[in-house]
Amino acid sequence: MSRGEHDVLVVGAGFAGAVLAERLATQCNLRVLVVDRRNTLGGNAHDSEDRHGVLLHRHGPHYFRTDAYRIVSYLSGFTEWRPVRFRMLARVGKEEWPFPVNLATFERLLGRGSSSGEMEEYLATWRRPAGGGGDFESEMISRVWLPLYESLFRGYTRKQWDRDPSTLDASLARRVRVSTDRSGEAFPEAFQGLPSRGYTPMFARMLSDPRITVRLGCGHRDEGARGNFRHTVFTGAVDEYFDRRLGALPYRSLRFEEETLGSRFFQQAVQVNYPGEEPFTRIVEMKHATGQDLPLTTIVREYPASHAPGREPYYPVPEPSARELARRYASLAAAERDVTFVGRLATYRYYDMDQVIGMALSEFENLRMKVGCRP
Repeated sequence: MSRGEHDVLVVGAGFAGAVLAERLATQCNLRVLVVDRRNTLGGNAHDSEDRHGVLLHRHGPHYFRTDAYRIVSYLSGFTEWRPVRFRMLARVGKEEWPFPVNLATFERLLGRGSSSGEMEEYLATWRRPAGGGGDFESEMISRVWLPLYESLFRGYTRKQWDRDPSTLDASLARRVRVSTDRSGEAFPEAFQGLPSRGYTPMFARMLSDPRITVRLGCGHRDEGARGNFRHTVFTGAVDEYFDRRLGALPYRSLRFEEETLGSRFFQQAVQVNYPGEEPFTRIVEMKHATGQDLPLTTIVREYPASHAPGREPYYPVPEPSARELARRYASLAAAERDVTFVGRLATYRYYDMDQVIGMALSEFENLRMKVGCRP
């Protein structure tokens, strides 16, 4: 298929791009070109085995969970699932604390047994009415109580964002789960799991339709991405699309350090957070979630990093000045008649995977008329 034979260009082979490419090809009978400057499928959800056979999430852990049946139903067309109830811990000094914050965490802080009622009473003395504004630090203190914030969140947040927590948006704190029971589960969603063979084979099936052409190692301005397209779907960084004409949006990047060990497991949960003086924020051991039966294990230490040329932008920075600049870029994006911006980087919002998939499915419905859908 030559360049001129494609109807739609999709920039990015992550969730947003793959969903829209699959829908446009199979539901609208359109010819879709998918490009990604990386040499791998799946965007940040890409996974693969290391040389020891351990399946790793190469860009940080991706714990799939959702309460939306339509999203599970959609993805189940491309994968079977391994059910997982994800567990996490936080290492404070030499002790491992239950995490996210729950009754067991509260009891560890008190040094004695407690009850859901007592924990709720403590939290109620700090809690502010929902929607009261403020910053991350004040919102977190109101959610988890000052001693728990200082032990589990302050240091972690400083490392993760390289900013004082009081300068970050309160919206970031509202992502943090707090429960007054001892469930020990990291997430509350009804459906939790991982693609049974991994994310990458799932993406390969999503993009396997013969009307879809995938070109990896190809940026959206490279020769291989040129053509006369009816429409473009852009899932990369919105400021990059506009050549940063209004200034560069701030992002945080990550560096990953792998270590293979001769034991079956290294830690007690798939993820252990490190809010202390360690230079890394967490250690992830995916074997706890993938269920691989191997005599060794590979752990991944995650180091936050500033965004710079050659480093991937992972997280939009949740601070007021960035939000205002993102709003101005959103106005530019809205004026692009033949381009749809979708996904975390393209909208400069901190979305979970299921939210990105839901956004892409909804955007497909909006695109039907624009692209001349012909089922």
